[in-house]
Amino acid sequence: MQLGIESKQGSWMIGLKHFIVMIVLWIASFSCSQSMRKIYKREVKAGLSRTNLIKSQIISESDLQHLPPIVRKYLTYAGVIGKEKVVNVRIKFSGRIRFKPSNSWMTFTSEQYNFFDHPTRIFRIKSNKMGIPATGIHLYKNGIATMTIKIAGLFKVVDVKGPEMNQGETVTLFNDMCLMVPATLINKNIQWEPIDSLTVKAKYTNENITINATLFFNEKGELINFISNNRFESQEGNTFKNYPWSTPVKEYTYYLGRRIVSSASTIFHRPEIDFTYGEFVLKEIEYNCKTLR
Repeated sequence: MQLGIESKQGSWMIGLKHFIVMIVLWIASFSCSQSMRKIYKREVKAGLSRTNLIKSQIISESDLQHLPPIVRKYLTYAGVIGKEKVVNVRIKFSGRIRFKPSNSWMTFTSEQYNFFDHPTRIFRIKSNKMGIPATGIHLYKNGIATMTIKIAGLFKVVDVKGPEMNQGETVTLFNDMCLMVPATLINKNIQWEPIDSLTVKAKYTNENITINATLFFNEKGELINFISNNRFESQEGNTFKNYPWSTPVKEYTYYLGRRIVSSASTIFHRPEIDFTYGEFVLKEIEYNCKTLR
C-alpha cells in the first residue's frame, strides 16, 4: 500500500513540475512575443508615416507598355488597371513550416507589411510544436536583412544576418511583389527579358543588390511559378547553401476586383531532394494601409 501511495505522489509531483515548466515557458514566450511586437510596430509605423504622404495615383494601360506581353497579360488578369498604385501592403498567412525534410510540420500564422517607396519587408511569425511556442521576426530595409526565431521565448534557434541574407531577402521581397502585389511590377528597377511566350527572366535591383528570377505563366495569364538561384538555405544562420528556390502557385482568389495568389509553397531544390519547407495560405490582404492594424 505504501508503494502505491508513493507512486501516486511521484506521478503528482511529475505532473506539477511539468505544469510549472509549461507556465514558465508560456510567460517567457509571451514576453519575447511582446518584445518582437514592439520592434514590428515601430518599423511599421515608420513605413506608414512615409507612405501616408504619397499622393495617390491610378495605374493606366500606358504604365504597362514597357513590360513583356505575358507580364502585361498577368497584370491585366490580376486587375491592376484602374486601381491605385500600391505603396504598401499588409498580408496575413496561415500554413505550416519545417526546418529539415525529416522534421514534422509546425503550424504557423504570420503577418507582414511591405513598403515599396523605400523597399522594406517586416514579417512576424508565430508557430507551435508539441505545445511549445516559437516566435520570429524578419526585417529587411535599406538592403539589410535580419531574421531571429526563438523557441519558448528563451532559446534563439535562428539568428541570421550578413550578405547572403541581404541578397536572399531581396529575392523574397521581389517574390512578394510578383505573387501578392503584381501592381508593383511596373517598377523601373526591374529589367525584363522574354524567354518564350509564357516565360520571362526578371532582374530586380535594390540598394546595389541585384537578383534574378524566372517567372512562368499559363495561357490564362496566371503566374504559376517563380524560380531564383539567388537565395540561400540556412537552418541556424552559421552556414549558407545556395540552391534553386521556387514558389509554385496552387490557387488564386478574387478579392475587391483583384485576382491574387491565395496559396503557394516554398521549395529549396537540393541536389538530392526537392525540399518543401513551407506551405502558405492567404488569410487577409490590404493594399495602401493608412494605419497599423
